[in-house]
Amino acid sequence: MNMRFTTLLVASLTFLSLASFADEASKNLRKVADHLQDISVTIKAESPSGYGSSEGSGTMIVREVNGEKITFVWTAGHVIDHLRNVRTVINESGQPVKVVEFADPTIVKELVEKGRRVGEMKMDARVIKFSDADDGEDLAVLMVRARDYAKSGAEFRLEKEDDNIVPIGTQLFHVGSLLGQMGANSMTTGIISQVGRTLGKVEYDQTTVTAFPGSSGGGVYLTDGRYVGMLVRGAGEGFNLIVPVRRMERWAKKHNIMWALDSKVKMPSFDEIDELPVEAAGLPTKSKKTKSDKEKTALKDMPFLIKVIPAEGSSDLETELDKRPTGQTLSPKLELR
Repeated sequence: MNMRFTTLLVASLTFLSLASFADEASKNLRKVADHLQDISVTIKAESPSGYGSSEGSGTMIVREVNGEKITFVWTAGHVIDHLRNVRTVINESGQPVKVVEFADPTIVKELVEKGRRVGEMKMDARVIKFSDADDGEDLAVLMVRARDYAKSGAEFRLEKEDDNIVPIGTQLFHVGSLLGQMGANSMTTGIISQVGRTLGKVEYDQTTVTAFPGSSGGGVYLTDGRYVGMLVRGAGEGFNLIVPVRRMERWAKKHNIMWALDSKVKMPSFDEIDELPVEAAGLPTKSKKTKSDKEKTALKDMPFLIKVIPAEGSSDLETELDKRPTGQTLSPKLELR
């Protein structure tokens, strides 16, 4: 009798312990999900010349500059590439010089309370660092013009061991604006399915997280919420490519912006940020290495860049989705570039 009682007591305690563990795990998951949605934004890039528009995703970080809390956003270069403009000016020596400028993209943050959308906030941002998708790293860093915009930001996985490689099979989350603003803060899951894919001699990691046009620039995270890469290309059916943090880190170190990844790095002043060249070396020169035709062809083939290009004459993506035939995965007007 005592033995039976003891067995039942142990079983009951084990069940209660497992239930408590499951409840705690569920709370932690909800906490991570809320945080990732809070730091994710939609990037709207509308060319002032009317040349084109696109929508993608971005991830916010918060840094203190000159005693003020400033929000920066990581996104993919190809999300904002058509905002780039080149003009010629005459310098002090009387020589013509080409200057690269960017129109301001718009940052859109969803406001959610208790799981329900209650509105949105729109802010202009300034492009402070850019590398294009064809001849560069396909990365960009933006600075939100409004002060004290975000309350929290991403934490990046910066491990020294194993070259900061996330093991194959690791569970991941992706949060992005799938199909643009109408799909803002969509959360999907998957795993790291391969490491070190090369496309045009550029390194990517492969993941099965679900992505759609609009996912470009969105973060991919570990289940503890740490950022491990930026989603930039996809071919559907669970084949998507991310720029891993280790590649972002190399780019950041090269251009002296490690503060955009590591909050422990000393922040530059506003004047020093203003002096940052928006592109690595201005415009291409004869000495600059460019990709071969074969490499460029590989980049333009699958997997595609995955930003949303709204249909001409339409500003409402939801309207475009309503026009799709039943069962059609993507409207031809929601192009994969």
